[in-house]
Amino acid sequence: MTKIFKASAPNLKKAAAILKAGGVVAFPTETVYGLGADGLNPVACARIFEIKGRPRFDPLILHECTPARARRLFSRVPPAAAKLMKKFWPGPLTLVLPKARCVPDIVTAGLPTVAVRVPANRHALALVKAAGRPVAAPSANSFGRLSPTTAAHVSKQLGGGPDMILDGGKTRIGVESTIITFTGNRPVLLRPGGLPLEEIEKAAGPALKAAAGGKPAAPGCLKKHYAPRARLRIVAPGAAVQASPSAAYLAFSARPAGRWAAVKVLSRKGDLREAAANLFGALHALEASGAATIYAEKVAPRGLGRAIMDRLRRAAAR
Repeated sequence: MTKIFKASAPNLKKAAAILKAGGVVAFPTETVYGLGADGLNPVACARIFEIKGRPRFDPLILHECTPARARRLFSRVPPAAAKLMKKFWPGPLTLVLPKARCVPDIVTAGLPTVAVRVPANRHALALVKAAGRPVAAPSANSFGRLSPTTAAHVSKQLGGGPDMILDGGKTRIGVESTIITFTGNRPVLLRPGGLPLEEIEKAAGPALKAAAGGKPAAPGCLKKHYAPRARLRIVAPGAAVQASPSAAYLAFSARPAGRWAAVKVLSRKGDLREAAANLFGALHALEASGAATIYAEKVAPRGLGRAIMDRLRRAAAR
């Protein structure tokens, strides 16, 4: 079992040395915990796929510590993309654009585009800066399983896989980054996430929705993903669901009546940001109850509710 270390300055320095030597480090971002390796080292990146059990056709996201450094990973940047970089980096936004020659094919799953972001977490930024290179980092979980929002979640799922796990506390946003690509100068939503689409559209104009099917152009775009071991079923708030000690319930703002194996409420205030921050932690806890089924309430598909519903639909897919 890999030991968990506090994300202190000395430990960040050690973690950066591990990355430089071709190792793999789990670290916090503002969205979820990432499983990082030197993004320009194909052999190091291959370990990410091995540890997660991730298929090679699913591309990785490269993390950089400044927008200027991130931009070097692209061969071309549309004006609207440059506008988003200026406004939202650092932050929970990933851009998928034509890749520079330095980016290995293993990172992009052989695609001509690369996914890049600049995280808004001081530990993540310090780690990438100290490593001196882009860090490839999908979520630090077993492929297709619940995303980790604490170091303990990483340890439970990946065990002794990473060379080091950095603990920066619970992640602030709690769902992965929003992923945007472009058709000409027009944004295309590949995955809703921690940056609401409404804010992106204010800056770059109305977004198109990516066509379904085919090879994934970005991480987290497979039909089945983010899933607990229990079967997940999505229900409307207040729906007549029979309480059962073998089932668990994920409520948005109000606790349901009846005897359940476990119940989690995402936000008693009905706040979508708080709900998103609590989503994966709540699902981890409900999974740990041993329930065979988890009922999850729908939320309004606006703001971060769009990202919450995306994760729930993928978790419920069969």
